[in-house]
Amino acid sequence: MKAHDDSVHHQVAQRLHESGLKYTAGRRQLVDLLLQHGRPASVPELLKKRPRLTQSSMYRNLADLEQMEIIHKVSGNDDHARYELTEEFIGHHHHLICVRCGDIDDFVVTASTERALDGALVQAARAAKFTVSGHRLDALGLCARCKR
Repeated sequence: MKAHDDSVHHQVAQRLHESGLKYTAGRRQLVDLLLQHGRPASVPELLKKRPRLTQSSMYRNLADLEQMEIIHKVSGNDDHARYELTEEFIGHHHHLICVRCGDIDDFVVTASTERALDGALVQAARAAKFTVSGHRLDALGLCARCKR
């Protein structure tokens, strides 16, 4: 296991403990799966990697981890919600969403592009008397597999 993974597990365990929840084996496996998957994952994708996990306990654990702001849902363009660890654990990034198959991949832009995005958002928000606390950028299109 990578040192980063150990750090994530430590942070997750600490957050759950502070809220009176346990870092159960099922929750730990779920965090492991999300770390290994490396991009937002649907429940069917996660179950394919660990078929011994039960779907009902996976959904319960996903709900608990989402409520504790350890993971969040990423909406794709299909019937499956996808989940990933929050930026606190995996860093700031954006998503490429395939409008045909619903797959979601992560991408990161340069620091100068992030600053430009932030500046544009602050300007737009100021005009609407809105205060920006962060942003997410989802690019819609076709993945390589669907383009073929």
